[in-house]
Amino acid sequence: MQTVRRRAVLVAPASDDRKARKALASTADEVVLDLEDAVTPENKESARTAAAALVAEFGAQRPVSIRVNAFDTEWFTDDLAACAAMGEGLSAAVMPKAESPEHLTEADRLLGDSPAALQILVETPTGIRDVAHLCAATDRLAAIIIGYADLGAALGRWPSAPPSVWHPIQESVLVAARAAGVSVVDGPHLTIADDDAFRNAKTWVRDLGFDGTWVIHPAQIDSATEIFTPDPESVEDARRVLAALEEAADRGDGAAELDGRMLDEALAVSARRVLAKAGPA
Repeated sequence: MQTVRRRAVLVAPASDDRKARKALASTADEVVLDLEDAVTPENKESARTAAAALVAEFGAQRPVSIRVNAFDTEWFTDDLAACAAMGEGLSAAVMPKAESPEHLTEADRLLGDSPAALQILVETPTGIRDVAHLCAATDRLAAIIIGYADLGAALGRWPSAPPSVWHPIQESVLVAARAAGVSVVDGPHLTIADDDAFRNAKTWVRDLGFDGTWVIHPAQIDSATEIFTPDPESVEDARRVLAALEEAADRGDGAAELDGRMLDEALAVSARRVLAKAGPA
């Protein structure tokens, strides 16, 4: 499976060639071509065909994934079969409304020998309740995303509720993902503006520990990328931490000191995560 940074993940309808190509030409870390919410029932098959063609054209150049239709729909099996046939060009199949480990193991089976990863959206109360079981269901799972719109509707949550009401859910998804070694990505902000509300919400989840966010408009890509990219000072500090620990290990010491800090494996884990988010030097 590809190692993909998911600071800014742009979602575009596979059924709209103009929007899809604009997304694929963007600076988003990953593009998700949507076969689900953005596609009407009568256009499901043509959208699937269009998505396959776009993966064949762009998949060697950048990470391209496909959001398939949900497990309990008539299109799920054909969507996964199409993903399995796309070969190395497809980065991942993204399953919406994941609710049980059996959903994931069936998706894994349908993907067969495909190198594509699996990502899931948790956007139902059942999915949130069982999120730890979902994260541990298959080694193919690479990322988990919170779907706020469907989840909010299912919970009866008012759209005007403050962002803080989502904190317990964000925390539970984060813990489950980290325990399973899975990337954790915030769901899209439910507006398309690159404004203070968007930036504040994404800075909040960045500080919680999330790796990135989905966005639904290209205008939000630059801010999301900046928010989820460690600043140069943090990158340099991470390198110095790892170098100090390596030097201590070479001396046979179990701990190291740097700038008045005692360094240990916990700080090494944090440093490696910073460098992974920063990307190649």
